[in-house]
Amino acid sequence: MIKKLTRHGNSLALVVDKPVLELLKIDADTPLEISTDGEILIISPVRDAARRKKFRKALEAANIKYGRALKRLAE
Repeated sequence: MIKKLTRHGNSLALVVDKPVLELLKIDADTPLEISTDGEILIISPVRDAARRKKFRKALEAANIKYGRALKRLAE
């Protein structure tokens, strides 16, 4: 998807289409983190610590259960 910036006062705005917002579960009240690697602009929703902890726990469980198989596949 190619987008252009829109003038918004003295700034520029990026308009994100509704299907993308719905896919990412983002609304007008969702805090967004904006970062860059110097060439790419990265915009991502800020997720709470509880959600991050739950994800890490699930990842650890998957690594315990499938880690050996994943390591063999990577070789």
